[in-house]
Order: sequence, then structure tokens, then C-alpha cells
Amino acid sequence: MGIEGKVALITGGSRGIGAAIARRLAADGADIALTYNASAERAAEVVSRIRETGRRALAVHAPAADPGAVPAAVDRTVAEFGRLDILVNNAGIFPYGTIDELTMEQFDETMNLHVRAAFAAARAASPHLGDGGRIISIGSNLAERATRPGLSLYSMSKAALIGLTKGLARDLGPRGVTVNVVQPGSTDTEMNPADSAPADAQRAATALGRYAAATEIAAAVAYLAGEGGNFVTGSTLTVDGGANA
Repeated sequence: MGIEGKVALITGGSRGIGAAIARRLAADGADIALTYNASAERAAEVVSRIRETGRRALAVHAPAADPGAVPAAVDRTVAEFGRLDILVNNAGIFPYGTIDELTMEQFDETMNLHVRAAFAAARAASPHLGDGGRIISIGSNLAERATRPGLSLYSMSKAALIGLTKGLARDLGPRGVTVNVVQPGSTDTEMNPADSAPADAQRAATALGRYAAATEIAAAVAYLAGEGGNFVTGSTLTVDGGANA
């Protein structure tokens, strides 16, 4: 896959899609650093499982409210492993509510986590990324199509990642660094479990009639992180079972 011996940093890597990405990139031969916000125990579990495979792994506490936390995690990763090759901006939340219900505090929290932190992480990682380096952000298919009321803030924040991706692709392309965004649809995680009340409607909206597994999103990230992504940059890869078709 072209990942063997590389170092990857995954933000929000203690659970859900982030944990699946961490495990997949480790299985493909990368050493892994991951950040977490609240669950040190969950982060330690992911790290332990990766170390059992023979790869190096590190968990870094990076609270979402701390603007310097993600750049500090980049520095810690480089100090620990001596390099950084792959950055995956995955940490996220799901604010839900109409424009009359959402607060400015929710706006600030969402934009800080989804946009500011991704920009700060890319800025901190950039000096360490050489030819073949990767920045991959986890967006959402809802960035392109808001399917119901209550998604304005979430969709806006994820749409911003598309613009960031395209701009960074131009900035970093001359150095051989690719930048892309993966846009999952409904994925079976704690944030959006496949057995929840809204799940049937979400399944019905897809062409395949089911949720994604987190490992399927991780496989798309692994493709972009490896040799398959050598000539893919500034692009969005939508993995939503045809929900946006």
C-alpha cells in the first residue's frame, strides 16, 4: 500500500471512524499517533491493540477547546517518532438544530473543531511533510446535500473542509503532498448507531440500503494514504452508499 514505515497522526482516533482508521493504517504498516478529548481509557485501548501488531503507537490528549492542542500533538508525534507523513483530520461532533435553535456557543465549538483545528493541524504538519506526504480530512456527504432541517451548522462546517482541501492541494502540491477529503454517509458508530431511531430513514436514503461500517471509511482513507492516492489531490471521495446519487 505504500504506507509501510510511515507515521500517521489521526485526530479523534480513540473511537468510531478515527479508531478504525488508526487500526487500518497500522495494519498497513504505519506507526500511529492519535489524539483524544475525553476518553483516555478508549485511547489507551486502541494504542494497546496497535502495539500488539508490532507497530508503534502513541495517544495524545488534545482537548477540543484548546487552540494549541492539535499543533502540540503534531510536535509530540514528530518528537516521539522522528517524522510525520500522514495527517488525518477526523475529530468531530454533530450539532443538530434549526437556525432558531442553535446558539453562537455551538457555532464556535463546531467551527473550532471542524475547521480551525483542521487548519491548525495542517499548518503545524506542513513543515514535516515531504514528497508523498498526505493530509486527509473526514468530512460528510451532508456537506453537499442537506437532506433535512437541522443540518445548517454541521453541513456548513463540513463544507468548509472542501475549500480548505482544494486550497491546501495547491499550496502543497509542488512539494509532492496530496490533500483530500473523505465524505462518509451514515456510518455505524456511537455517534450514529445503526440501531437508533433515525436509522431506518437513513438506510432508506442510500442506494445500497444499509449503513457503512467504520472499517469501510477507513479503507477509503488507506487508499488515499497509500500508492493509490499518488495522483489524487484536491478531491472529495464520497463514501455514502449512494445516498447523494
